Amino acid sequence: MSKKNINSENQLLNNLPLSEYQRLLPHLQEVMLVSGSVLHEPYDAINYAYFPVSAMISLVSIMEDGSTTEIGLIGNEGMIGVPIFLGGEYTISRAIVQMAGSSFKLRADILKQEFDRGGIFQKILLLHTQARLTQIAQSAACNRQHKIEARLARWLLSVYDCVLKDELDLTQEFISNMLGVRRAGVTIAAHALQDAGIIRYNRGKIVILDHKKLEEASCECYRVVQNEFIRLLGSRRG
Repeated sequence: MSKKNINSENQLLNNLPLSEYQRLLPHLQEVMLVSGSVLHEPYDAINYAYFPVSAMISLVSIMEDGSTTEIGLIGNEGMIGVPIFLGGEYTISRAIVQMAGSSFKLRADILKQEFDRGGIFQKILLLHTQARLTQIAQSAACNRQHKIEARLARWLLSVYDCVLKDELDLTQEFISNMLGVRRAGVTIAAHALQDAGIIRYNRGKIVILDHKKLEEASCECYRVVQNEFIRLLGSRRG
């Protein structure tokens, strides 16, 4: 029996059996995450796991010259803190809050203790990790094979799934940093989507006008990742 009435829309927590949720409940701290705040830097020990509810968190790879590329995007379908239960202690990426919102916070030692019990929580976390690996691998292939317009459409759909809002505070500079492309390329792609009546872009805001057309403009990578989340965890992202 799953706990369906948690004061949370985080899908991983909502899929827990009642008994396992009740063990975690005293340790779950609801927090508001501020846009731009860093949850952990590369090579930092990860002391807390985060289960977003309405916040959006990016895992970002940072090059020696300071350039960045997003390698993972986490919303209410997932969690931050995979190295805690895999035993790696830290990761080489930065976890940064890209859109403010609520999240549940859990101490690393409590997460590891519950994972080591070998219950449903362990299974859910491992399946989520496989889904995340699919997301990262598909993003790497997408960045190499597909045009910026299709990649932008795919990314906007993923952002929507994280925050479930059509109006998104996103500058072209920010998008170019996340996609690892030049700002001029994002400008051209955004204008193409706007001219097609799919989005409206103005002064650092993007409004999704037509989800169906946005999905049609996206490459197959969005559907591949969605299908894998459904297969492994029983529900789509978002």
